[in-house]
Amino acid sequence: MKSLTAILVILLSLFSFSALSQEESKISFSPKVPKAVGAPHPEGNEFMRINHPKLLLHDRDKALRLGDREIGNSLKECVACHAVEGEDKQPVTYEDPQYFCRVCHDFVAVEIDCFTCHQAKPDDSILQRLLLERPAPLKQSQAELDNYLQANEQ
Repeated sequence: MKSLTAILVILLSLFSFSALSQEESKISFSPKVPKAVGAPHPEGNEFMRINHPKLLLHDRDKALRLGDREIGNSLKECVACHAVEGEDKQPVTYEDPQYFCRVCHDFVAVEIDCFTCHQAKPDDSILQRLLLERPAPLKQSQAELDNYLQANEQ
């Protein structure tokens, strides 16, 4: 009798498992990354997934050390394009687990500290403003820095 009950339990659990939709029973070994707002990266998504840490550091160095603040070197553009809307149709902040950066970083247990200084949520209509107000690069700052360093190399 016990073996018959065990067989029935096994059959019922197999039946209920197969009754689940294919989507529910699918096991995912990768994070569910939210779609970006803007156009795909020209270099391709795989390139960006692999190289974004190096690119962010490179762009940080260009912006902070060389004064080059063109839109291509702006974390604001990344935040605006990859903004994720919450239930209230407003962009979520870094504290939300659905925040674009957190989805992958939480998945691989990598902590980021960008948003201790940078704003994690785009301003109202930031995409339009960023496209209209592209700041002029500070091209003289590198020459000024070189001149200063050469003058003070004694």
